[in-house]
Amino acid sequence: QVQLVESGGGLVQPGGSLRLSCEASGLSDYSMGWFRQAPGKDREFIAAINWGGEARYVAPSVEGRFTISRGNAKNTIFLQMKSLNVEDTAVYYCAADKAWAKVLGIRGNIEHWGQGTRVTVST
Repeated sequence: QVQLVESGGGLVQPGGSLRLSCEASGLSDYSMGWFRQAPGKDREFIAAINWGGEARYVAPSVEGRFTISRGNAKNTIFLQMKSLNVEDTAVYYCAADKAWAKVLGIRGNIEHWGQGTRVTVST
């Protein structure tokens, strides 16, 4: 049974940093990524990384502030976020799929989702 468990969310002041983690179990050779959904908005693609970690893509809207990486065990990915602002407030979801295009949010329905972790940027 595949399970994705996110952690690391919380309350942070504008300009601060957070690192989100997503630990996957029950899967191998999957591309993984991060999406977010702010209140009243559609889910938005943030970043993706392939199984080996060689291919990474970060959405232009957060490029330069957010970095995606994969742990040595490969079943854990991270989203390092810096210079956070109030527009980054959202529930952040981890996703996994065999198809790279799906994890990029380009095509089709993603196979596995985590339960989400909330990030609130506020004074």
